[in-house]
Amino acid sequence: MLAFLRPIDVTAGPQRSSLRPHRHRLAAQRRRRAAPSLDAALPAAPSPACRAAPSPRHTVAGRHACTCTCTASIIIMSTRNRKYDSGAEKRKKKQRLEAAAQSQKGALERFIVRETAHANVIEADTPAAQVLQGDNTLEFDIEAPAAEIPEGGHDDGTANGGDDGDQDHDNGTVNGGDDGDQDHDNGTANGGDDGNISNHINNSFQPDIFDPRTWNALDSKMIYILLQKGPKRDLSIKYGPRDRFGRRFSASSYNRILPNRETFGHRLKEHETSREHVTNMTAWYDLRLMFQNDQIIDNVAQRELQKEREHWRKVLQRIILIVKYLAEHNIAFRGSNSRLYQDHNGNFLGLVQMLAEFDPVIKEHVDRITNDKIRDHYLGPSIQNELINLLATAIRSAIIAKVKEAKYFSVLLDCTPDASHQEQMSLIIRYVDTTSGSVQESFLGFLEVSDTTGQGLFDVLLEELKDLDLDVDNVRGQGYDNGSNMKGKHQGVQKKLLDINPRAFYSACGCHSLNLTLCDMAKSCRKATEFFGVIQRIYTTFANSTKRWQILKDNISGLTLKSLSSTRWESRIDSVKAIRFQIPEIREALLQVAESDNDPLASSEAKSLAENELGGFEFLVSIIIWYEILSKITLVSKQLQSKDMLIDIAIESVQGLISFFKKYRETGYSKALEAAKEIALEMDINPEFRKRRNIKRKRQFDEGANDDASESRSADELFRTDYFIPIVDQAISSLIRRFEQYQGYERKFGFLFTSDRLRSLDDTSLMAACVNLENALKSGEQKDIDANELFEELNFIRNLLKESMGPLDILKFLKERPFYPNAIIAYRILLTIPVTVASAERSFSKLKLLKSYLRSTMTQERLNGLATIALEIDVLEKINYEDIIEAFISTNTRRMMLFHGM
Repeated sequence: MLAFLRPIDVTAGPQRSSLRPHRHRLAAQRRRRAAPSLDAALPAAPSPACRAAPSPRHTVAGRHACTCTCTASIIIMSTRNRKYDSGAEKRKKKQRLEAAAQSQKGALERFIVRETAHANVIEADTPAAQVLQGDNTLEFDIEAPAAEIPEGGHDDGTANGGDDGDQDHDNGTVNGGDDGDQDHDNGTANGGDDGNISNHINNSFQPDIFDPRTWNALDSKMIYILLQKGPKRDLSIKYGPRDRFGRRFSASSYNRILPNRETFGHRLKEHETSREHVTNMTAWYDLRLMFQNDQIIDNVAQRELQKEREHWRKVLQRIILIVKYLAEHNIAFRGSNSRLYQDHNGNFLGLVQMLAEFDPVIKEHVDRITNDKIRDHYLGPSIQNELINLLATAIRSAIIAKVKEAKYFSVLLDCTPDASHQEQMSLIIRYVDTTSGSVQESFLGFLEVSDTTGQGLFDVLLEELKDLDLDVDNVRGQGYDNGSNMKGKHQGVQKKLLDINPRAFYSACGCHSLNLTLCDMAKSCRKATEFFGVIQRIYTTFANSTKRWQILKDNISGLTLKSLSSTRWESRIDSVKAIRFQIPEIREALLQVAESDNDPLASSEAKSLAENELGGFEFLVSIIIWYEILSKITLVSKQLQSKDMLIDIAIESVQGLISFFKKYRETGYSKALEAAKEIALEMDINPEFRKRRNIKRKRQFDEGANDDASESRSADELFRTDYFIPIVDQAISSLIRRFEQYQGYERKFGFLFTSDRLRSLDDTSLMAACVNLENALKSGEQKDIDANELFEELNFIRNLLKESMGPLDILKFLKERPFYPNAIIAYRILLTIPVTVASAERSFSKLKLLKSYLRSTMTQERLNGLATIALEIDVLEKINYEDIIEAFISTNTRRMMLFHGM
């Protein structure tokens, strides 16, 4: 081993021995490890000086003296300690580490079973060489012997200190940061506390206790867990991993499938009746029975371990409830401090401190933390994020399971910017809950959007549906606002979705369409625009000063003034209503401001409003007209915003609104005049319109005496024709144009709306309606219903239905009699069609509460988790917290050791 070492001539001078002294020092170290005695490490050749001057020492008897001198030189030089390793040593060390790492490549394949598409096709008796030669895409890792790691080297594949990122080692401090989803050090020990959710895998190998190949390596704790839970068999595995010889275990060892698809279990029966199997299973059950009856030697220790495990499960359950409470109420979790019993440590730690005053479990847990008895407290920010994610995942999984059970669903989308100026798109799924028979609209998350074009939004939608494992072919409705990128007939999202799924019926948001109808009405004439300007001026006059606002409060006792909303026009009813029923009091308040205010601009503005606008009969008539219009539209809008709103009720409400405006056009003006005259008499105002000065112009030679009819009309008639009639006519035309798609739904699904309408049809009309619906629900060769079968089913059940039953009542009736499949499918699709995107708008309210300017650094995953918990409280209440605890424990081996005693 040491034959390559050359002795150094101490007489050769310092130049030769100082060239690379580290090489000789390394050789001396290796020689000392290999040969304990000095004589055993003597080199076989003399030194260069001895070769140059032969002497009797070069004989066999005299060689010892020369080599002792050379070896002494090596030992003396090897005792010199270098502060840093040389370049050669660093390179050799790197090579050793790389060789050790390369030797461990694929080592986990011995413990992990991977199923590939090609592996299932290969027969069990196929040689490994044929597998490797036959398919280049199929790879099998053959076990290689582990390389020997030299002394002083380090194996990167070993556990790094035993800390897998699942513990907090902060000696009683709990680390946090701001309420975003980022952890900040802030001078405290960031103990990891599970680190990130992606770091739950322990670097050190922990055997799978349910894998029989690892049973020989289990300790007493693991055996105890295995006895409690029993063995498990993975039925999805057909073939096990190959060993170095190309052999593997086949599922045919359990049973064999015959050509007639029968199962033949002769092999398994042979094993079960063998002596070895009976003896081992008897020992297994006897030991498990001893554990259950506390008849083992260490039963006292086992009881202590069981008590400790129960304590940790109780602690985790309380932590989950704290997270649930804060998320439900949109409360921030963390503060600027991250230590228990210190100021500004956030709401989460504050609730822990409060529970410690009353709950003995949390009190004991906090005492362990503050007294440095434990390092694993599970109160850190990463644990909070993980629990939020687990709760949201459980909610989302429950919703998706219901959607898949219902099969057909609709997508509702709406976009808004958040506090960090990131465009967020809310995804709502509308479906029929087959269990309760009700219509549900469930929130599935906010989607970050960078491209707000129709194609960009459509790509994000498709990707999310794919991630949620929802088939886009099952979409039967789509609801968006009236933006061009959403409802565009050529490049909008609805057109992109219709191109791949013609059965995804598009429905514009009914509330948004009503809002746009009010915008059209306000822009129909100049006086209507000026009216809302006066409403805002009245509010601004009082709101700009606390003194003026106090004067207003002293004069009114009911409704308070409100500012006009720039986007939600139906909400302007609150601003109009406050003035409509308190005009005398508000006018008196304006006169007091004009007299007492020191600001000349405000005083002049108040006097002008009190004498000209509120003191004029035209404003009184206008506010009565707009109050009647806004009241009716707001009533319909509130009705359409309910989650279980059905398309038939929406159509009926819109048609009723159109009928109201047609009737109001004939009788509304005269009623408004009568109400305005009563208010004018109360305020001592002349109940007449102000007459405009007639401007006389030169009459042309071809004009008659009656050509200028406006000069002969009264001020009352001019107000009606130039103000009232244009507003009402614009309302009727806008409603018809913006809700024209409802007419299409009426033609396709109208015969299913009520039981009375179903009964009123004769056989010919009913058959034609069924054929029309089959064509509407047909895409290529695929169709949802059969027209002939639907006709037979409806023709039979319409005589069984009660009077005035709606589609939801009819569906519940059919669910109790599940032998009408086509009728059930038709009503499920009808109820799936959306009416509004109000659910998406409600999610934006939560978005503003969650992602405020103080929490603008919150990550998308945490935002979606908190929003899901806050919006889907009903689903959250039905979730079993034991499942959440088990999911939390199973993500990390170290937690399993703590909670299960592994």
